[in-house]
Amino acid sequence: MIRASIASLVAVFLLIGDDVGRLAVVRTAAAQRVGTGYVEGELIVRFKSAAAGPHAAVAMRGHAVVPSQGAANWVHVRVSPAESVAQALATYRNDPAVESVQPNYIYRAHALPNDAQVSQLWALRNTGQAVVSSSYSPNAGTAGDDMNLERAWDHITDCSSVVVAVLDSGINYNHEDLAPNMWAGGSAFPRHGTDFVDNDDDPMDANGHGTHVAGIIGAMGNNGTGVAGICWQANIMAVRVLDAQGFGTTASLTQGVNFAVGHGAKVINMSIGGASFDPVLSAAIADAATKDVAVIVAAGNDAANVDGGAAEYPCAFKHANLLCVTALDQQYALAAFANYGAASVDVGAPGTNILSSAALQTWNITDGFNTFGALDWTSAGGWASRPLSLGARSIDVLANPATFPSGTYASGADQRVYKAFMLPPGTSATLSFSVQHALLSGDSLMVGYRVGTGDPFASGALLQTFTGTSNGTMGPFVYDISACTGSPCTVGFRLSSGAASGAQGVAISAFQINVTGPSNVSYRVLNGTSMAAPQASGLAAMLRAYNPQYTSADVINAISASGRPVASLAGRTTSGRAIDAMSSLAHINPPTGLAATFH
Repeated sequence: MIRASIASLVAVFLLIGDDVGRLAVVRTAAAQRVGTGYVEGELIVRFKSAAAGPHAAVAMRGHAVVPSQGAANWVHVRVSPAESVAQALATYRNDPAVESVQPNYIYRAHALPNDAQVSQLWALRNTGQAVVSSSYSPNAGTAGDDMNLERAWDHITDCSSVVVAVLDSGINYNHEDLAPNMWAGGSAFPRHGTDFVDNDDDPMDANGHGTHVAGIIGAMGNNGTGVAGICWQANIMAVRVLDAQGFGTTASLTQGVNFAVGHGAKVINMSIGGASFDPVLSAAIADAATKDVAVIVAAGNDAANVDGGAAEYPCAFKHANLLCVTALDQQYALAAFANYGAASVDVGAPGTNILSSAALQTWNITDGFNTFGALDWTSAGGWASRPLSLGARSIDVLANPATFPSGTYASGADQRVYKAFMLPPGTSATLSFSVQHALLSGDSLMVGYRVGTGDPFASGALLQTFTGTSNGTMGPFVYDISACTGSPCTVGFRLSSGAASGAQGVAISAFQINVTGPSNVSYRVLNGTSMAAPQASGLAAMLRAYNPQYTSADVINAISASGRPVASLAGRTTSGRAIDAMSSLAHINPPTGLAATFH
């Protein structure tokens, strides 16, 4: 809390409106570093003539001459401690021998990281570039529509003094761009955090969401690798509260908040949401406020007004330490999927085509059923590969009968087809396909698999049985076959029919096996308010590192009050603004806790 006397307030009021040469001198230390752009206590004085005796004139005023290689008629001056820069400027301006006087301005090399893919990070520096592997349109914007980080990085890139807790699906703490910036949990938490899903000390990410979020906040910058986060150096705590499918509970989230607060986090990112008011989670966030912890949350991706009956929590909580963030696209319009709400959603931040660290790598195994022009699956008859016309295009299918969709399948049949695929090692594997079928009552299409080779219906697991008639193509159907990772995996289909004459039959298409495993060197593009929230969390960490005296409420206020006005957010957020890093750094919170008596 900043306290000031009435006298100091008067000094501030008197200086309002002064020109640059008479810069206000009553500022916080942080504001002096960012806002003034000059060296405190120093001037450059240029005399009309060297014959005027510049050095003597300076000494006469009790100022020191700083040795320099300047022209004979200008002097680098250090002002006496008892005198302000504004006072010294006025003194020299009134001297008829002085041609000009100015502060000793500061210049900096513009800080840009050398990370290999930094040019793709439009949110950090928008040049109008298109993002490779983008999945959202528009994929081009206007130069300068970004978070103004290039100027902020001139002042601070190291946020490691502030612990940021990422409450999410975990973090791949071995990732090349995150490992150096992970929280040191000591012997109690050697894996940089904890896990409230499996209730152990290993918050490894089995989904990928949390690792992507962590990279936005604090992927290591200027290391020549991958991407850069808002903070080049960071202190990221991994708190796993969501499972491999991205779902969490009141219990896991509340424990996560309490753990983060209890272990020193000053910023919490929760790119999560639910539709129900949760008093237990609300109480945990309220407790975080008493411990001076800022909580940044995502607005949600339902393109809904969360004030109009479609509330999203924790976004809709009204805690002073909570900031709710929605997503902007590359043209700084509200993203088509993004939630909004003039009473609940506070600010916007970039949230489309965001490249960041990926926890997992996926290997795709497909089969077009037309290898070398012939079916290379094991079959005892009835099955064949063939092209199937779908309007103006044709796809290859695995069909029974071979003439599908004309003709009928055989009666009294038990016709099996299967094939072995070698799966790479990984943490999970899924089988997916689409199916079109017309079967008589009592007839069926079965799907099975087995670890290893051989008939999956002789020794394996049954995944599903289809019966009856479908209306067009159904699917894709997705099945977990993770038991097969790192092994041969045999997948099969079985058409079983009774004595009656057959019907039209079945056709399998879009066959694919996806194997997912950890990766320490992967990056991917994602969209969502989940990507917007960590932009603000990174900025919150930057602010707290730069202004250690800031409270959580100061941080929230600096982000929302100093942001850039954006038309698409007007009337749809509490501030109508998008986050702006440099403006937040330069933001001066007004003094609080003042009392005045007037006579």
